[in-house]
Amino acid sequence: MSRVQTITVEDGDNDQRLDRWMRRLFPQVSQGRIEKMCRKGDLRIDGGRVKASTRILTGQQVRIPPLPEAGQITAQAKTSISDADAKMIRSCVIYRDDHVIVLNKPHGLAVQGGSKQSRHVDGLATALMFDLDEKPRLVHRLDKDTSGVMLIAKNLQTQSTLSSAFEKRLMKKTYLALVSGYVDEPQARINVPIRRSKRNQHVMCVDRKRGKPAVTSYQMLADFGFVSLLAVCLLATILGCSS
Repeated sequence: MSRVQTITVEDGDNDQRLDRWMRRLFPQVSQGRIEKMCRKGDLRIDGGRVKASTRILTGQQVRIPPLPEAGQITAQAKTSISDADAKMIRSCVIYRDDHVIVLNKPHGLAVQGGSKQSRHVDGLATALMFDLDEKPRLVHRLDKDTSGVMLIAKNLQTQSTLSSAFEKRLMKKTYLALVSGYVDEPQARINVPIRRSKRNQHVMCVDRKRGKPAVTSYQMLADFGFVSLLAVCLLATILGCSS
């Protein structure tokens, strides 16, 4: 048996059900055992008695009674996510409700795994379960080198609804871009076919013969001389060319 533990609730676990928080930290502990510990007063928050459905708050002290050690799996071993990575991805959360989690994805973090991509949003999403029983689901993507807002669904129904909205072009995407060089028109609409560059797959280029249709509107927000800040609205996604 383990000793009595006192664990401080971290920011990323705020407003989560006590029983779900316990099951994430101690997967070997059943729901029935958690409820029994609550009834007996063995499991407490800030010294007070609680129910399994009690929601924990950042900074609270949770008293954990002795638990069986045999077969115990910590949350980190279960998810293979380091404490630093879990803290990082939770710090990216700018909004969440019963249906979605909204992230401010940082530059340099891939959305999904791939060649030489072992650290990505999809893999870190386990740390965003909060009071969920399953890992949140990706709805769309952003390029690794693009920072910005990402929607993540808390359940399959929400994922399906939002994915359909993206596919049907019901979502409007707006990007902020720093452009090197002079911009002749402060506001314009660009309607030319484009494709990926053969020299650099991360760069799009105009190709009126083999490119795919793309309509983009932009508006200059600031002019710093040779560098301009643009608000770019992608009106028609290039199928097969853009993520």
